[in-house]
Amino acid sequence: MENKAILFVENNADDEALTLRALKKNNIRNEVIVAHDGAEALEYLFGMGKCAGRNTDFIPQVVLLDLKLPKVDGLEVLRRLHADQRTKLLPVVVLTSSTEEQDRIKGYDFGRKPVDFNQFIDAVRQLGLYWLILNEAPPVRRS
Repeated sequence: MENKAILFVENNADDEALTLRALKKNNIRNEVIVAHDGAEALEYLFGMGKCAGRNTDFIPQVVLLDLKLPKVDGLEVLRRLHADQRTKLLPVVVLTSSTEEQDRIKGYDFGRKPVDFNQFIDAVRQLGLYWLILNEAPPVRRS
């Protein structure tokens, strides 16, 4: 699956390990780029900071984004992605265990991270089938 990488933005080591395990268990072998905070994710996507010089024509097929992140929270990452023509159409699946109604509303119901591991594995299988196999990426937009 050439160039169909996943950008996974998660600061909790346990949730990171759980998600990577679920991807592996469901035979999703796509490259997974892990960012541990919102600032790191934005640096990767826009070729800034320690990712300066990265070819930003290559964007992930899908972003798995936690809302509760240090430095730059997930909602701000969403705002910046949707404000930029290069990433406006980039599919984002919001992963959160937050029960705060405001988070769910602001996240626009992109998705929720199930608490039950078996449900989460099924969600990852569905994610892989749709976003990584069936979904066609939008054309690259230059700024």
